[in-house]
Amino acid sequence: MSDTEIYDVVVVGSGAAGATAALRARSLGLSVLIVEKAHKYGGTSAASGGVIWVPNHQFTANDDSRDKALAYLDALIRKPVRRDRLEAYVDQAPEMLRFIKSLGLPVAPAPYYPDYFPTAPNARVDRSILCETFDGRELGAQFPLMREQYARFKILNRYAMDVLQFFSISTRGPGWIKTFLKMAWTYWSDLSTRLLTRRDRRFTQGAALMGHLYKRVFDHGVEVRLATKLDELILTDGRIGGVKVSNFGRRYDITARHGVVLAAGGFEWNQELRDRFFQVPGLTRHSSTPEDANRGETLIAGMKVGAATEHTEAGWWIPTMHIPMESRSNFEDIVQAAFDVGRPHSVCVNRNGVRFVNEACSYDEFGAAMVEDQLKTGANTPCWLVFDATFRQKFTAGGIMPTILMPDRRIPPDWWDQYIFRADTLDSLAAKIHVPADALKKTVEQMNQYAAAGVDAEFNRGANPYDQMFGDANVKPNPCLGPIGKAPYYAVAINCGDLGTKGGLACDAQARVLDAHDQPIPNLYAAGNNSASPFGNLYPGAGGTIGPAMTFGYVAANHIAAAAGKAAAPRQESVAAAA
Repeated sequence: MSDTEIYDVVVVGSGAAGATAALRARSLGLSVLIVEKAHKYGGTSAASGGVIWVPNHQFTANDDSRDKALAYLDALIRKPVRRDRLEAYVDQAPEMLRFIKSLGLPVAPAPYYPDYFPTAPNARVDRSILCETFDGRELGAQFPLMREQYARFKILNRYAMDVLQFFSISTRGPGWIKTFLKMAWTYWSDLSTRLLTRRDRRFTQGAALMGHLYKRVFDHGVEVRLATKLDELILTDGRIGGVKVSNFGRRYDITARHGVVLAAGGFEWNQELRDRFFQVPGLTRHSSTPEDANRGETLIAGMKVGAATEHTEAGWWIPTMHIPMESRSNFEDIVQAAFDVGRPHSVCVNRNGVRFVNEACSYDEFGAAMVEDQLKTGANTPCWLVFDATFRQKFTAGGIMPTILMPDRRIPPDWWDQYIFRADTLDSLAAKIHVPADALKKTVEQMNQYAAAGVDAEFNRGANPYDQMFGDANVKPNPCLGPIGKAPYYAVAINCGDLGTKGGLACDAQARVLDAHDQPIPNLYAAGNNSASPFGNLYPGAGGTIGPAMTFGYVAANHIAAAAGKAAAPRQESVAAAA
C-alpha cells in the first residue's frame, strides 16, 4: 500500500447515508472508498429501526403529492430552514427510493406507521418505508463484521424481531405467544449459523436495511475500510482534495479526485460539543446510539476548513433509561423507553410530581417537552415513569421486562431502589424517588379520572392514531389510559436521550457543505446526522432521520458525478450484479 491512495470519491462513515452515496457514485462509474473508524460497518443505521420517511413515493396508488408533503411540513416546522434544501428532499427522496429499489432492495410502505403529527394537515399513514428481513449469511465473510443490533431489538437478547413481531409481543396482542415460539424455532433450528455465532442470521429493522445495502455495496466492488478514522480534511487551493486518516496509529493521506462525502453521524457522544450547543446538554451516556461512536469528528474537521453549522441546538430526542448489564453489573446498558412511557396504567411526572406532556406522543416530541419543562421548572431530565402492578405485568419499562419474562424475584437485588423503585403505596414510592407525595397522588387521581372517562383533559393522550398504535386495545374506552391503582407501585427514571443530533454542517440543496459566507466549499459534501437536518428541529415521521440521510447521500453522488462528467445512466453491469 502506498502512502497516498487515489479514489474518485471518499465517503467517511458507513451508515445509510454513506452506503447510499457510495452505491450511487459507483453506479455512475466513479471509484469509491468508504472509511469507517469502527471495527464494524453499518453505523448507527444498523442499530436503528431502519425506517425511511419518503413522502410522495408513489409506490402504491395514493393521492400523496409534492404539494401535500410540503404543506404537512410547512404546518409543523418551527424555525427557519433552507427552503431549497427542504424542497430538494421532497423531490429527490422518491428518486432515491426508486434507485435503491432498482438495485433489488425489497422496500415497501408500512401502512401502520402514521406520521408523527397525525392531526396536522396532509398527514398520512404510508410515508414510512421498511425493508424486508435480510439473511445475514448472504454477506459471506462480511456477516460478522456488520454492527449488531441492540438487545432492545431482540427477545432475551437473542431472537431478532421485525416491526410486526415487536408490536405483537410488546403489546401482548393476539397470537403473541405463537409469534415468539416461531421466532425461537427459527433461531434454534438454524444449526449452521449456531455453529458460527450466537447472532441471529435474521437481520431485521435497521440491520435488514443495512444488510441489503451492503450486499450491493460489496457486489459493486466498493472497498469498505474499517478501523480507519478521519483526522482531517486536506484543503489545497481552496478545494478539498482528500482526507488524512489513521489506522492503529499509522497516519496516511487518501486523495479524492472529485469529492469527499462526510456521512459519519453527529456529535452526541462528545460532551464538550453537547455543552456548547444544546440548551439542556444532558450526558453522552444517555444517548441510545452506539457507545462512544459519534463524537463529531467530521463536524470538527468541517469547521476547521471553514464550514458553517446549523440547527445544532437539538437532538433527535428519545426517552431512555439505564440499567446494569446482567452479566457485568459494573457496566450499564442504555435502553430506549420510546413507547413504554405512553402505555396505559402509567404516568410520567417531573420531579415536582406534575405531568408535562402527552406521554404517548412521538418520542422526539416527548424529549422536546422534557427540555422545555427543564428550562421552565428545573425539575426534569430526568423525569419519572410511574406505573402499577397491571402495567408491570403487561409491558416493558425500558430495560425492565414484563413479569412473564422478568418477575420481581428475578430482578437483581442491586437494581432495587437504584434503577427500579417499588413500594406498596404511592406515599412510600414518592418518598423513595423524592417527589412530593401530595402532588404525585393528585396526578394519579387525575389520570384515573381520565381513564374512566376515556379523555385526557390536560394533554389529550390517546386521541389520535399515533398514540393509539402503542396502546392496549383491551383497555377501554381509551387504549392509552388505564387506571393506576393496583399495588405495588413502581417508578423508573427517564432520561432525555437521543438517536443522534439534528444539527451539523450547513449544506445546500446539492448536499454541498457551505462556509460562513453561504458559499459551497469545493469538493466537500455531507449527508446524515453530521449535516443539518432539512427539517430544522422537526421530526415529521418514522424514518425522518434515515430518509434525509440516504437522500442527500444520493444527491451528493449525483452532483459529484455531474461535475466529473460521469452523470450518465447507471452502468448496466452494476445494476445487473445487484439484481
